[in-house]
Amino acid sequence: MIFDDLRNADFSDIGSSPASVRYFLLAVLLILILVAGYFLFIDDKKIELEQEKQQELALRADFEFKQQKAANLEAYEQQLAEMQELLQTMFRQLPSKTEMDKLLVDVSQTALAAGIDVQLFEPQAEVFQDFYAERPIAIRMLGDYHEFGEFVSGVAGLPRVVILTMHDISMKRASANQSRYGDSEGRLILEGRVKTYRYVDEEEVAQRAAEQAP
Repeated sequence: MIFDDLRNADFSDIGSSPASVRYFLLAVLLILILVAGYFLFIDDKKIELEQEKQQELALRADFEFKQQKAANLEAYEQQLAEMQELLQTMFRQLPSKTEMDKLLVDVSQTALAAGIDVQLFEPQAEVFQDFYAERPIAIRMLGDYHEFGEFVSGVAGLPRVVILTMHDISMKRASANQSRYGDSEGRLILEGRVKTYRYVDEEEVAQRAAEQAP
């Protein structure tokens, strides 16, 4: 019946059409409006809701991670304090300010005792850190593998703890003109800069802070 009414309806004058046609067209229009509204508004909101859910999961995971860290904060602080105390103890085993000059002489003499030709051993200005100081030393030494090994062993055997770190170091086969004695066979030239370290006690730290204060 409704289809017959639709076929006979005058769409240029919907107002004069039968009520069934008008209600049917209104129903179709309402359905179209609802479908358009769904795709224009509800579908976008669903995507936004999904994004919010993902963000909520990420924030919850971050919160749980931080909560776990906070629960272990006391243990972490205690572990950090123990590590700092151990580090301080290790640095206290380094030479003091008054021992440093003698120690540099001992290192140089150890190289000479190993048979190394010490062509340059030039301590430079100290660089201060929190509770230790670095002392760069420009070096140029001529020797063979055995002599350098004996030198390292001798430094390790010194009464005071000595740390030597190498920076910009090169080792290459020596030429005849690099040896003072003209014999370069099997000899190596070690050249560059090493650093040794000493402990800076609390009194010196306070003194330096007072000197640098405006």
